[in-house]
Amino acid sequence: MIGEQFIFSLGVIIVAAVVFSLGARLAKVPSIVAYILAGLVLGPATGLLEFSHALELIAEVGIALLLFLVGLELSFDKIRAVGKVAVAAGIGQVVFTAAGGFVVSWLLGFDMMESLFLATALTFSSTVVVVKLLDQKDDLNSLYGRIAVGIFLVQDIVVIVVLTFLAGIGSADTIELSTSLVGLGKAFGGMALLLVVVLVASRYLLPRPFAWAARSPETIFIWSLCWCFVIVAGAEVMELSLEIGAFIAGLSLAQLPYNDDLRRRVHPLMNFFIAIFFVSLGIQMEFGAALEQWWPAVVLSLFVLIGNPFIFMLIISRMGYGEKTSFFTSVTVAQISEFSFIFAAMGVATGLIDTSILSLTAVVGVVTIALSSYMILYNEPLYRLVRRLGLLRPFKASKEDESPPADEMSGHIIVVGMNAMGRNIVRRLCSAGERVLAIDTDPGKLSGLPCKTMLGNVEYLSVLEDAGLPRARLLVSALQIEDTNNLLTYRAKSFDVPSAIHAFDLSLIDELVELGALYLLTPRVDGVRLQVEELKKRGAVRG
Repeated sequence: MIGEQFIFSLGVIIVAAVVFSLGARLAKVPSIVAYILAGLVLGPATGLLEFSHALELIAEVGIALLLFLVGLELSFDKIRAVGKVAVAAGIGQVVFTAAGGFVVSWLLGFDMMESLFLATALTFSSTVVVVKLLDQKDDLNSLYGRIAVGIFLVQDIVVIVVLTFLAGIGSADTIELSTSLVGLGKAFGGMALLLVVVLVASRYLLPRPFAWAARSPETIFIWSLCWCFVIVAGAEVMELSLEIGAFIAGLSLAQLPYNDDLRRRVHPLMNFFIAIFFVSLGIQMEFGAALEQWWPAVVLSLFVLIGNPFIFMLIISRMGYGEKTSFFTSVTVAQISEFSFIFAAMGVATGLIDTSILSLTAVVGVVTIALSSYMILYNEPLYRLVRRLGLLRPFKASKEDESPPADEMSGHIIVVGMNAMGRNIVRRLCSAGERVLAIDTDPGKLSGLPCKTMLGNVEYLSVLEDAGLPRARLLVSALQIEDTNNLLTYRAKSFDVPSAIHAFDLSLIDELVELGALYLLTPRVDGVRLQVEELKKRGAVRG
């Protein structure tokens, strides 16, 4: 039975996370920084809470969901689209940063094992932080945004290799050359076997049951979590870490056509557990040890903030990209990753390093994530400054302009709800030469349509943003769900996009008009053909 102390601790952590994240939002600082600071206040600063085994279990679930979400991003189509620059820059940066970080750590007086852990922690950049900031700036589809995301995909794959290596080494008490080699062989062999099993399952076993489950958003969400923890259990049987199992589970589901919808549904749950993890990380920090190592923290932070962008700038500019593109991409990697904390925490758990190294990693993480966030948000004025100072001349990059965003939908018509009416509207709009995006929660209803389709629940703002609602010419809803139609009308109005909403009941008309609907669809009275003709007259559809 869960004790009262655990409930109290969990409640305090959640309240502190909310309060600090609100402050961080006002200061435009990523929530990860806020969570670690909240942990510092609750733990080392006030002694209000201590890290318990129960909180450790919750934090581990958060880590598993984070790796599951990362795996969901890695569809083979995305990996193929990464391109030569992402692979070269990602692997090149890993090699040079790891080597440089090891030398710097060694010169600062750390022993070999500590230097290895610090060097590895400095190597990876934060996918979660950067993607959120690029999305906030609406730069995810820019040239530098696409390169940066590709680089992070490459780094994520390297992370799993590193975690597998750590799982194979074992604990500090059992490190011997022969034992470690056997452990590494078993770890990588187990990962390869598990990977083959789940990829075969994603190709032959999962598509049909998940296609059936996709008709119900709640069902596919539960099924995906079930699959995640089944594979985590399989990883445990093979003596692999839960992080590896969760990542491989996500990777297998990423090959299904529902991965984007799954990612949106898992994300809120993951955010909760990740908040617990990072607050717990702050609670574990040895404040005194971190203060004693202020000089290594400063040096290592500067190495990440300046050294990482320098390495990327050198690689990307040499591959023919322009000065601005190279600089903007380089700025995105000037922080360490959430995986750095996970890696350091695993090192402490195995006894390979002590908590002082974890504390030092956390301090470097807080500093670099916070400062790099401002560097990304204000990359344009920062670029003008460093260019004026002549700091970019040694790289000899060309001065080409950025290429246009990749296949970004604009001026299109979004049709929601692929019932008979919605499918009829889509076909008539397509025959009129319109560029249409059809959205539904049931993949079966999207099949066979002559337009681009998207699986998702439009009650999520992220789905509408991914559908390009702010750039759309018209939003059409054929749904017979009052609350969702009202929400769609409001969202369209807030983006200044005209909407045509299904008024399936006359009692709904006044509210829809008040919310700002341009046109009310009444097919029972006028028929779909006349409805489309009326939209043409109003200029919402091309004549």
